[in-house]
Amino acid sequence: MALLTAGKATGPSAAEEEASKRRGRVGYLLILPGFIFLLLFFALPVVSLLATSLYVKPEGADVGQFVPALEFGNYLVVLRDYWPALLRSFGFALIATVAALIIGYPMAYLVAVRLRERKLLKGILLVLIIAPFFTSFILRTQAWKQILADEGPVVSVLRSLALLPEDGRLTATAFAVICGLTYNFLPFMTLPIYANLERLDTRLIEAGGDLYANGFTTFRKVTFPLSLPGVMAGTLLTFIPATGDYVNAALLGNNQNTTMIGQVIDSRFFRVVDYPGASALSFLLMLAILFLVILYVRRFGTKELM
Repeated sequence: MALLTAGKATGPSAAEEEASKRRGRVGYLLILPGFIFLLLFFALPVVSLLATSLYVKPEGADVGQFVPALEFGNYLVVLRDYWPALLRSFGFALIATVAALIIGYPMAYLVAVRLRERKLLKGILLVLIIAPFFTSFILRTQAWKQILADEGPVVSVLRSLALLPEDGRLTATAFAVICGLTYNFLPFMTLPIYANLERLDTRLIEAGGDLYANGFTTFRKVTFPLSLPGVMAGTLLTFIPATGDYVNAALLGNNQNTTMIGQVIDSRFFRVVDYPGASALSFLLMLAILFLVILYVRRFGTKELM
């Protein structure tokens, strides 16, 4: 009997249960605006995109006239015609992501770890890292077009060093497109890594030295594993938008060998007026990116991301 009385005394009262339910209702109300926003501007457009990708054009219809249908053959048609551009997009995005990681990680490490106590210099370098955001994406890409132009300084120096033939060029090549992608998405790689390294406990690095590990071993065993969540976030933020980008390919490439899937979608939608084809390509691109991201996170993801 005493045990039953003690159990009742320690259990939640009716007032506490009501307060808990009230807090739960308030939580649902707080997430309701975000849920509605995602429903209106993400879920419904995706459903509309899927429906449009199955439309067909009746015989004798005018340009841009399509009727609802379930024509899954649209996906086979666009895959047959544009699979090289799709693979090229993933290849360019992968190379640009690796290049951004190679360039961005040392930058983030320098600012977050080596210059942790030098606040002024650290602030200046941070401003320089985010400075590209102060100008238009198109203007930055156009600037690279001028830098890599046939009469530009880079081509002139490479020709003078006999590293480029006299009739060689850098624009309208895969090299130029990858350079543009790497530069434009470099801050998206650097900043997440910096944010992760900024929270790193430097005593762990000092402990590695106390245990007679050299600098490289300490970095490989301590620093880099602890920064993997930032690397993961940076690679996703770089790879995903780079895959669907078409500005760099249009301004720095603009030929058959540099065509990316974003250019194809833009052409099918605005020039050819093939709404089902453009929608099918967009949906395929989204599914392919989602599939690759899931594989990447499951293979290399950390506990924070799983």
